[in-house]
Amino acid sequence: MLIFLDIETTGFESDDKICSLGLLCFEEDEFLKSDYTLVNEAKKIPAKASALHNITNEMIAKAKPLRESSVYKTLFELNKETNTLVVHDASFVLAFLSAGGLSWNGTIIDTKKLVKHTIQECEIFTLEFLRYELKLYRQENQYKALCGIKDALIAHHALHDALLIKMLYDYLHQEIDLDTMARLSFENVLLEKFPFGKYQGRYIEEILQEDFAYLKWLLALEDLDSDLRYSLTYYLEG
Repeated sequence: MLIFLDIETTGFESDDKICSLGLLCFEEDEFLKSDYTLVNEAKKIPAKASALHNITNEMIAKAKPLRESSVYKTLFELNKETNTLVVHDASFVLAFLSAGGLSWNGTIIDTKKLVKHTIQECEIFTLEFLRYELKLYRQENQYKALCGIKDALIAHHALHDALLIKMLYDYLHQEIDLDTMARLSFENVLLEKFPFGKYQGRYIEEILQEDFAYLKWLLALEDLDSDLRYSLTYYLEG
């Protein structure tokens, strides 16, 4: 079984919590079920996070804790070696699931990592950007009908983003088999350009000559993106 999952959180720090989850379950190409829920992990949602995903503290006030939510229970029941969890940015999602008490036992596929590996010219990896860059929107109505989603898709809505992950997975699966997807999902990507920051879009080798100290400063950051760390180390060591 393939489980396409997205989460939204109260923020991006280690003490932040999940505040919503959305999932879609498929057996081969057959749609089985969908679910979406808000959860309340007793962590206040700051305005900065609400501005991103439109979830407020009032909205989760009466929501159940994560482990009592319907999506968590479904994930717990399907947490088997024979099932595959498909997410966009596995390190982020898995860390929050683990903090909530669930470590996935099956195969994991990371569509963000796959895009980095296979679409070299792509420099932005958000779901919303890929929705338009890869023209996934052309098939949205077909996918929405299949999964019983009637509303217009909203960015950073967990169920809607789970649908985009399914669409992105299908796009990538045209060229990559499942086993290769699983392998590439946990292999480092050698980046040529900076994906963010003051040198976004510029070649790392070029900045190595111009601002060596900046690269060393980045490497000292504990929460640096693993692919960027791998790439900086590669270029620095020559």
